[in-house]
Amino acid sequence: MPATPTFQHLGIYSDLVDHLPVPGIAKGPGPQTGNLRQQIRALLSVELEALPQDLRVEKTWTNEGLRGEEISWSAGFGPRTVGWVIRPDNDVEGLPGVLALHGHDGFKWYGKEKIADGPKSADKAVQRLREELYEGRAFANALAAEGFVVLTHDVFLWGSRRFPFEIMPDSIHELTNLWAESEIRSRRVPDDIARYNFAARQHEHLAAKYCLVIGTSIPALVSLEDRTAASYLHSRPDVTRIGCIGLSGGGCRAALLQATCDLISAAAVVGMMATYRSLLDCHVEQHTWMFFPPGLSTFTDWPDLAACRAPSPLLVQYDRDDQLFPLEGMQEADRKIQAYYRDSEDPAAYQGRLYPGPHKFDRAMQADAFAWLKQKLTANAHRK
Repeated sequence: MPATPTFQHLGIYSDLVDHLPVPGIAKGPGPQTGNLRQQIRALLSVELEALPQDLRVEKTWTNEGLRGEEISWSAGFGPRTVGWVIRPDNDVEGLPGVLALHGHDGFKWYGKEKIADGPKSADKAVQRLREELYEGRAFANALAAEGFVVLTHDVFLWGSRRFPFEIMPDSIHELTNLWAESEIRSRRVPDDIARYNFAARQHEHLAAKYCLVIGTSIPALVSLEDRTAASYLHSRPDVTRIGCIGLSGGGCRAALLQATCDLISAAAVVGMMATYRSLLDCHVEQHTWMFFPPGLSTFTDWPDLAACRAPSPLLVQYDRDDQLFPLEGMQEADRKIQAYYRDSEDPAAYQGRLYPGPHKFDRAMQADAFAWLKQKLTANAHRK
């Protein structure tokens, strides 16, 4: 009898993995056939209308050759969504559009500000995050400077769409206070943003429960809100075709958009690709609920979701030493996606690229991704 695999965080329950041989974690399943795309879209409630309501332009600015607009809209529930449109400061129309998608980062006080400079300078906490993940750069602005109309917006649970700390349960308040006291004893005094980010990490589990109780999920709501933003960007008269890009949680959002939004003509997923099975040994705990659409693994795997619109152009950038994913899981994901595109009308529409270093989207990766997006979105640019 073959030895049962042991997963550190499952321990004595490791045998449960193969006791329930679901496709999403089975060993080496091949490309899915049939109605995979329809199953994914049903799971993520794609039939819901994704149109911004009561859209307003709140302010405008110009800075370093770029023109910015702060816009807001109603998603139909919760507080208003705030987004920034950033583009070259000229009158050129017919530019490619890109949704720049902020990540999770364990940092929910801000959303769009983590990857974009708006009318005000970024605060120190954001600057530290950018140094760690983006080589110090507001990549949305750098992308706009390359000749794109870029929309970056807050999404469910982040920034303008975050839950107020005051309405979180007392148990989260108490846990946050204990954490803050331990930080103070270590002579690291947390500010209000750090306190909120700690609390929001705990609150995400509660938000996931509420979503399930009312018949939805965090990934379904995030996908819905991103499709709403895509609808707006695609409707702009200065935009031709649109794509999307993001690191980590932003890469998760890009994969969900690629799977669910036909308006997306090219998607770049950065630092957010591996097989589910490869995550089972110590990697599940590090990830957001957004990465685990409830029920997805009962019929398919994460790389299959990203590839289900093949041959729609897809770039996946992998970091060889990514602490969030095992290398073998990333390599297996790459092989799975290649199989989908190899069997499609355009095998070259998928590019999987491996870079040295830890979890990041540095300037070299940004340059590659920007060039790839320009190539894909400007071909036949007259078509929306």
